Amino acid sequence: MALAIFDLDNTLIAGDSDHSWGVFLVDKQLVDAEIYRQANDGFYADYKNGTLDIRTYLQFSLAPLTRHSMAELEKLHAEFMRDHIEPLMLPKAEALLQQHRAQGDHLLIITATNGFVTRPIAKRLGVDDILATDPEVVDGRYTGNFVGAPCFQAGKITHLGEWLKDRQHSLDGAYFYSDSINDLPLLEQVDHPIVVDADERLTAIANERNWKAISLR
Repeated sequence: MALAIFDLDNTLIAGDSDHSWGVFLVDKQLVDAEIYRQANDGFYADYKNGTLDIRTYLQFSLAPLTRHSMAELEKLHAEFMRDHIEPLMLPKAEALLQQHRAQGDHLLIITATNGFVTRPIAKRLGVDDILATDPEVVDGRYTGNFVGAPCFQAGKITHLGEWLKDRQHSLDGAYFYSDSINDLPLLEQVDHPIVVDADERLTAIANERNWKAISLR
């Protein structure tokens, strides 16, 4: 059994779930629409450029969770899944996941997007485990803070290392699929780095290093 590790946004789905959640909040008029839209788009541009200040972004993206009960958020997320995430599902991605299942591999998503947004998506995709930046919960409500280090860039290696300590898995023979230059640190750690519909800078590095490149679109 090998680890088959996947980035989520723009890899297994045809879009960014974090940015899409912001769009959903704007559409539902749950935030100040114009201010939130501009900030959400700005942070997403920084992410794509590899310049995102992840802690500042997490303060921004987690704040709306503090305004609702868990029951309200569960209903909102179900609507978000139906209207924003299901249209982003990729048959080729689901086939790739099934291919690794058939090989007996252990499927793991590792994502910078917070766990509130992503854990239901991982469940929908049927992966075995997910590592994400988890929002803090106190007395049954989100606080707007997050637990531990952000699961972003080299932080993904930290999260994965902690996860591996308690399990029978290793990085021997592991695969990692990603679209983003932000995931270069983890791509360099695995035996099988595979770029998926990659951004321009990651594509250039993959070409230089003869890494496998695929499209799931």
